[in-house]
Amino acid sequence: MTQNEQVIATFQTRVRQMILQFKEVKKENSDLYAMVEEQDQQIKQLKAQLAQKENEYKSLQMASMMKITDGDLQSAKDHVAKLIRDINKCITVLSDEK
Repeated sequence: MTQNEQVIATFQTRVRQMILQFKEVKKENSDLYAMVEEQDQQIKQLKAQLAQKENEYKSLQMASMMKITDGDLQSAKDHVAKLIRDINKCITVLSDEK
């Protein structure tokens, strides 16, 4: 084997090695892009879940505020009913005095 043939053989070997490395890097790159896409999908899903949970939390807060308001309303109704009974008693007493 002459020196030129040896150089050509070495060059061919190096080119084959580079092609193999290129294929490996290309596959790795493809895998990484797939991972990034999967992570992006997961992030979108988690953001949607977060938004849903925030809405549910706000609704729960509103319901809690309404519950307190309903309790206060019932208390106010009871108080007004007691005042009306007291006024009716006073009217009855005043009517009896005449």
